[in-house]
Amino acid sequence: MAKIKKGDLVEVIAGATQARGGDRGKQGKVLRVITEENRVVVEGINFVTKHVKVGQTQRGSKTGGLETVEAPIHISNVALVDPETKKPTRVGHRVEAVTKDGITKNVRVRYAKKSGKDL
Repeated sequence: MAKIKKGDLVEVIAGATQARGGDRGKQGKVLRVITEENRVVVEGINFVTKHVKVGQTQRGSKTGGLETVEAPIHISNVALVDPETKKPTRVGHRVEAVTKDGITKNVRVRYAKKSGKDL
């Protein structure tokens, strides 16, 4: 089971510092998770310049040229942000018994290891 999911708030914990032009210490939302490659795309982090072939739309306006897009970053280089302290934390799982309409069900819950809050 993946510890980081789409929509989670994460912080970059590896790489060059912001003073040196890197992304370490920045926080952003996970846009997508690429499980086959163990990578995540984070909003506002790891921008790359992409060359897109110039074309024309039906109205005649130009498309393409240089675009900046977020590139995937390895999942080990990001950590989930604790909702209470706003600092990186590890993720734990616990099984809780939930009763609904007289039926007891075991539900797996993610929680922040530092504060113990549910995610």
